[in-house]
Amino acid sequence: MSVLKTPTLTSLHPLSVAPMMDRTDRHCRYFLRQISRRTLLYTEMVTSMAILHGDKQKLLGFDRAEHPIALQIGGDNPADLAKCAQIAEDFGYDEVNLNVGCPSSRVQNGNFGACLMLQPERVADCITAMVTATKLPVTIKHRIGVDEVDSYEDLVKFVAIVSQTGCQRFSVHARKAWLQGLSPKENREVPPLRYEDVHRLKQDFPHLSIEINGGFTSLEQVQTQLQVVDAVMIGRAIYDNPYLLATADRDIYGADTPIPSRHQIVTAMLPYIDTWTSKGWKLNSITRHMLQLFHGQPGSRIWKRVITEQSVLPGAGAEVVAKALAEISAVPTIEIVASDAKSAYAD
Repeated sequence: MSVLKTPTLTSLHPLSVAPMMDRTDRHCRYFLRQISRRTLLYTEMVTSMAILHGDKQKLLGFDRAEHPIALQIGGDNPADLAKCAQIAEDFGYDEVNLNVGCPSSRVQNGNFGACLMLQPERVADCITAMVTATKLPVTIKHRIGVDEVDSYEDLVKFVAIVSQTGCQRFSVHARKAWLQGLSPKENREVPPLRYEDVHRLKQDFPHLSIEINGGFTSLEQVQTQLQVVDAVMIGRAIYDNPYLLATADRDIYGADTPIPSRHQIVTAMLPYIDTWTSKGWKLNSITRHMLQLFHGQPGSRIWKRVITEQSVLPGAGAEVVAKALAEISAVPTIEIVASDAKSAYAD
């Protein structure tokens, strides 16, 4: 197996928001970008077949404000994945990522996702084809193991084979996946977290960029993990409490930028909402991602009630969000910044 070229490793993003199905669409990403300018964002997983045969603009389009942004692809055919990697480059993505971690039955039926961990040589062929086809960094997201193939030695074998391809970064969900008997949700909760395996992986492959994922709910935890690995990926905790990202640019990236307030974030979203609702998009397709912005704050229930009840009405637009903001502004409130987000999330 030969590699024609290896892209230069771009500066590592120490924090990313995990790709989440039915979550990290373009509206969610634009919203999160108002909170953190530097955190790496991922698309939802898009299958190679959808990219090649579907509505590319609808599936892959994004606002340039979303940079840095990575496209995550699901598939197992090297030639198809190579074409998708080139399409990602043409669309202007910053990175292309191969999903080798999703355990859903639909994904298994397509022979991609977590079940590919049982076929490291095939994964290597896929990555090689992608690396050859694009100048973008090619990365991979995977589990620490699958079913009974879950020893540390199995993980090392997988990474050793795939790393020969020019893969840029390994984002490792620190749980194994059960392909039968557990739902995707249970696969995010039931198998125990084994952070030590990911830490050890970094020690054994110091030349690779290793990102850890699974169970993190605060930037303090991120900072602790960054003493051992190169990057940390957070998923549901950010969706459930997006303001957790508010100090990420300062605390993780060292940027000397003001921390946005929740009210500033909402105000920044209003022109974007006007643009998309004027194109015929339903307001709730955008605001559903904003419901938890005031998580843990007095008035949060008011915010969610107004948004939930009125965003589904015919013709609803930015005025609904402005009204919800006005109502919550009348409630005495204390802004909780990300340093307090762990206790807020626990509530």
